[in-house]
Amino acid sequence: MIPSPRSALRITFLCAAVLVTVGGSACAGRRGPAPAAAPSSAPALLSYADAPAEQRAFVDTLERRTFSWFWDTADSVTGLTPDRWPTRSFSSVAAMGFGLAAYPVGVERGWVSREDGVRRTYETLRFLWQAPMDSASTRTIGYRGFYYHFLNPRDGSRFEKLELSFIDTGLLVAGALFCGEYFDRDTPLERGIRAYADSIYRRVDWAWMQPRAPLMSLGWTPEEGHLPYDTGHYNETTLMLLLAMASPTHPAHPDTWRRYTEGYRWGTFHGQEHLGFAPLFGHQSSHLFVDYRGIRDAYMREKGIDYFENSRRATLAQRQYAIDNPGGWDAYGPLEWGLSACDGGIDGDFVVDGRKRHFQTYWARGASHTEVLDDGTITPNAAAGSIAFAPEAVVPTLMHMKERHGERLWGRYGFLDAYNPTLRLPGREGQGIDPERGWYDHDYLGIDQGLIVLMAENWRSGLIWERMKRNPHLVRGLKRAGFSGGWLDATDVSR
Repeated sequence: MIPSPRSALRITFLCAAVLVTVGGSACAGRRGPAPAAAPSSAPALLSYADAPAEQRAFVDTLERRTFSWFWDTADSVTGLTPDRWPTRSFSSVAAMGFGLAAYPVGVERGWVSREDGVRRTYETLRFLWQAPMDSASTRTIGYRGFYYHFLNPRDGSRFEKLELSFIDTGLLVAGALFCGEYFDRDTPLERGIRAYADSIYRRVDWAWMQPRAPLMSLGWTPEEGHLPYDTGHYNETTLMLLLAMASPTHPAHPDTWRRYTEGYRWGTFHGQEHLGFAPLFGHQSSHLFVDYRGIRDAYMREKGIDYFENSRRATLAQRQYAIDNPGGWDAYGPLEWGLSACDGGIDGDFVVDGRKRHFQTYWARGASHTEVLDDGTITPNAAAGSIAFAPEAVVPTLMHMKERHGERLWGRYGFLDAYNPTLRLPGREGQGIDPERGWYDHDYLGIDQGLIVLMAENWRSGLIWERMKRNPHLVRGLKRAGFSGGWLDATDVSR
């Protein structure tokens, strides 16, 4: 088995970008003053129904191919999903969550039968519920309801010495809860899906993951205890915090959300004023399961927008950054953009066209007023994950990428993970580097595939958003965090 670079870099790169250390202040700083005359809502967006026929056909093909990645690569009995493919890898808990959420999409679209979707979902949730959990360092899938970040694909036990992951567990739980909302028929297996999903959620001891409450630790290991990293400022952990605060069994501290927002950083980047976080996944992952349109917490009420509009602005700012291209990277422009966590071609400093450049392999790339982390690597999932926020910019971009790069970037399961047109180094063809065209990845990554298929469906039909509006746990979490307005005010959480 070849370990993914993500295992080594998850804590070093991602945590460095989004977390605070014990005893430190929030690395993101404090809120700035409210902007003047901020718009109260997002502009009207291009709907799937109103998009040109060729765009609808392309999105349908992209969504279906990406869905098939989960259906074909996940184990049909355990649901264990590879971190990447075709490179052999461990299983990813977050990818399992995205796979669970993708199964109802496949059923809804008619790509798999309801019977097959129900069976796959039921078996996956049963495995997750029954797999051993305790504090031992080996032969367990997790502890206190949390799951290890990566798992051995043979039996689902902890991979090497990876941590119990707050983030990845949250994505897994969210996928399970969505399945519980979608599979709502009165049959033995669909009742079982709902029971397992709810039980998996109720088992998570969110309060235990707050050794420095009201902050939330990012993880725990049997060897070292809780990690010295906490949720410090705006990123993808918004979803997990909402689930943590909503728990009917082990809820997070009541001040968790307020403390979290104290680390927010507001600013302007390439013409867009918004709440910053550099990699686009931070503006996308929490939106997979939550429709933030028209609902606001105290912070966004002060700013006069909602989190949906904030993610739209972050997307458009990144696109404009690529158009302005201050780093002089090859190919950047209005139809070639998108920085987020993804694979890269090589680590180190190299001279390209007489200019010294620094390149990375797996890295949390991004561009915002908070920081710029860029080595010329573009990932299609960065644009695709924003399809619901800015479809008029995203869909032409993706169609252009497919047309221009062809089979080097587009294959059986849609877009390969990343490419870098600047990375043109002679004599390194064995590393996937073409001295004329640059570097192209050869893998699909589960967490990036998940962003594509789920956000495409949210733009297309709102399926995940609408079903999750029925989930009492998510609604309760939003209200405990101080959200109000729109659909949320009319939603009952009594069940």
